[in-house]
This record gives sequence, C-alpha cells and structure tokens, in this order.
Amino acid sequence: MENPELQNDALHFNNRIPLEDLKEKVAAIKEQLAKIIIGQENFIELLIIGLLADGHVLIEGVPGIAKTITAKLFAKVIKTNFSRIQFTPDLMPSDVLGTSILNMKTSNFEFKKGPIFSNIVLIDEINRAPAKTQAALFEVMEERQITMDGERYLMEYPFMVLATQNPIEQEGTYALPEAQLDRFLFKIKVDYPKLEEEVIILKSHHSRKQVMPQDAIEGILTAEDLKKFRGQVQEVLIEEKLFVYIAQLVQNTRNHPHLFLGGSPRASLAIMNTAKAFAAINGRDFVTPDDVKKSLAPVLCHRIILSPEREMEGMTPETVIDIIAQSIEIPR
Repeated sequence: MENPELQNDALHFNNRIPLEDLKEKVAAIKEQLAKIIIGQENFIELLIIGLLADGHVLIEGVPGIAKTITAKLFAKVIKTNFSRIQFTPDLMPSDVLGTSILNMKTSNFEFKKGPIFSNIVLIDEINRAPAKTQAALFEVMEERQITMDGERYLMEYPFMVLATQNPIEQEGTYALPEAQLDRFLFKIKVDYPKLEEEVIILKSHHSRKQVMPQDAIEGILTAEDLKKFRGQVQEVLIEEKLFVYIAQLVQNTRNHPHLFLGGSPRASLAIMNTAKAFAAINGRDFVTPDDVKKSLAPVLCHRIILSPEREMEGMTPETVIDIIAQSIEIPR
C-alpha cells in the first residue's frame, strides 16, 4: 500500500507565481459579501473572476433577487470610484458619455464628463435604452476610452461595467445587439434563492434593523492590488493542448446544427482568460481542463444564438454548450 505521507506530498506543488495574497483577498471579498448576500456564491465568484480577467459582466434575472444590490456591494469591496446609470427609453448618449458645453468666459467648448467616467459602473436595466444609447457603450467597453469632438478621453484604471437586465419584461425594452453582447465577458443568470436561503435572508434583514447594507461592507481591494493580481493571472501557464481544446470548443459552436450563430475569436480569448483566473483563485499557476469547462457556460451563453427550430423546442444555449463539451475529448 502506498505511503499516505507520500500521497500528501504529491498533492503539494510549488507555484512559480506567489498566489497566496490573491487567494486571501478573494476569500475576504467573499466573506464581506456573504454578510448581506445569501446563497449567491456562484454569482459572487463569477463577479470576482470577471474583475481579475479584466472583463465586463451582464447580470440577468427577475426583479427582486439582489442583482443590483450585489453589484453595488461588490463595487464597495473594491476601493475605487463607483457610479450608477439607470437606463431608460429616453436616455441619450450624452447622458452617459458627457457633452461639450460653451464656456462663456473663454468662448470655447469644454467637455463635461458623464457618469461613465468612473471605475466600477453599474448600468441598471441596460435593455431599456434604445440602440443609439447602447451604441455609445461600444467604444468605451472595448477600448476603455471615448472619442468626443475629435478628442480622445481615456478611462481611469480600473474600468468595469456591471449591467443588469430583466429577462421577462418585454414592454419598453430593446434587445442588446450582438456586437454589444460580445463585449461582455460573462452573462450571469441569477436564480431565485432556495427555501433555506430565503429563510436566512428574512432573518438577516430582520436582525439588521435600520443598518444599510453598504454600511456593513468594508473595502478590501485597492487598484494597486488589482493591477498586481491581474498581472499574476496573465502569467498562469496554459499548455498547448488546452489552446487546441478551447479552439475546438469554439469552432464547434460555429458549425453546430443547433446553432444559428457561434462564438467569435473574442469568445476563445474570454474562455482562456477566465480559465486562468479560475486557476489563480484556486491557488494554481496552471490551467486544467476543468477550469476551461467551468468557463464555457458564462462566456458562451450570450454569444451563441439557437436555431429557430431548437428555440421553438425550448432548448437553451446551456444545453447546446453541454452537448458540445461532451462531444470533444478532454485533453490528458
């Protein structure tokens, strides 16, 4: 029989990258948010992964399940600036980006920055604004800058968009264009809490009395911490066979009979960066196939479009992603 001590030694490995600090900060963020947010561990973990992978996140769920408050509290654990924009049908691009105003003293136009100029930006009900306002986000989400009157304005580091949308209210909403959906690293679908979790929510709310949720949360992560951690995530090793595995998965979405539209090369990059972040928060400096598989659904579910026949049958994008993942041999 093999010596148990030798088995334990085999499970320990020396990382090239010092990830202990990153793991501690991630655990501290989860602990802070767990004071208020009950039973949304996967949602919170994906928000952290999105932050480490330098991506934007789309949050979808029915009203009243703490989408907005979770995003606000998540912004608070990061010691940076935060702004919230409520999207409405009459919102104009200038209400988001800013506008040039005539200075009567100098007789020159001066640019007055809009609420998008922040670090963590919460866009509530993003699908309530018309196409021209949504299009105003294209440049800033992809290039972290806006161009106004021929001038380029860079966003301050870090810059992350958290957007919420309601899947069931159709009146007064506008579908997000595919080009914008592709700019979100993830689409996180938030479900109702379980019975036991809802009981804890009631008890927690009752015991807090007049204390506001934001007052119970402490800042954990600075911009300097985040820059260091993102650098470490980028250094995580990924083997050649996993590059091939990711490419095969995304290629299969492009020619699958159940799909009308597959993933773009941006989706492949998103899977790779997400897998690296999953590895890093688990204390590993190398990516495993499991990290890749965990990344598939949140990265791909909003980027692929079902064929009309499959949509009428009630099939979901997650089902097709699972079919594709099972059809491709996992690298060993």
